[in-house]
Amino acid sequence: MTIDEKRPNPDELLKAINREESNNRRGRLKIFLGMAAGVGKTYAMLEAAQKLRQDGVDVVVTSIDSHGREETKKLMEGLKIIPEKWINYRDTVLKNLIWMRF
Repeated sequence: MTIDEKRPNPDELLKAINREESNNRRGRLKIFLGMAAGVGKTYAMLEAAQKLRQDGVDVVVTSIDSHGREETKKLMEGLKIIPEKWINYRDTVLKNLIWMRF
């Protein structure tokens, strides 16, 4: 077997790299479910956010209610927080609508 036969196909390598980079650019949605208030959904979510932030991922948070829990407030430290937006619509006040344009 020659060296050229052992060498990977450059076109296949390029396709694999492009495929991996494409997957890394996609956003991901993770849902935290719990059967009742106070079971740790917000805490678990903020722990995950802090780990991602430490790994260099840009994390943005909106609408977090700490319910007065100091441990939850502490987990919010260092995260970028988008302020809540209140909108009056047909005699109803709507909370947490975020309007973004890209």
